Amino acid sequence: MSIYLYAVRCNFTGSAAREADWHEWYDGPKVRQMLALPLFLAMQRFAATGLDTSRKFLALWQVASPDAFATPEYRAQWGFAEWTGDVADWSRDLYRAPDDAAAQIEIGPDDTLHLAAFDGLSEADAGAGLARLRPRLPGTIWAEAIGLDRHAPILGLRKLGRGETVSALADNSLSETIFAPITPRFRA
Repeated sequence: MSIYLYAVRCNFTGSAAREADWHEWYDGPKVRQMLALPLFLAMQRFAATGLDTSRKFLALWQVASPDAFATPEYRAQWGFAEWTGDVADWSRDLYRAPDDAAAQIEIGPDDTLHLAAFDGLSEADAGAGLARLRPRLPGTIWAEAIGLDRHAPILGLRKLGRGETVSALADNSLSETIFAPITPRFRA
């Protein structure tokens, strides 16, 4: 069996005041709106704190099925509303992950999330990179892109407990980021 993860990564380029307003909107009305949609189950937001911080924000949603993105309700409302012009380096990818990924995305306030992404690679190149690097990233759950932008054909997730760290693998095929939670995990 599988779970489905919707990963949205981006930067915010507006002023600090606009960014504060954007976070307030995203963490409040936007979350409530999305979790009221059919098949949307949970969500948590993160900010990059280490390794490759070139894309600062991550929203990790859990959906019951890829059909979540085909509903009339979803199609009628997606986007960043008045902040669209301030959101840059945006990608949205849908992943299928094994059931045990659910434990890796339960990120508490003292935990961090290590995200390893084969950004911009073909599926074949990402698969070859994964075969080479999997032994060097024990405990990582690997998810396969199955829809939307497919910016990263394979994504790795690993929960890091308090004080736990990882070192970058220094492999050009892999982008690694440490994310700290900026919200609790919201559930529908």
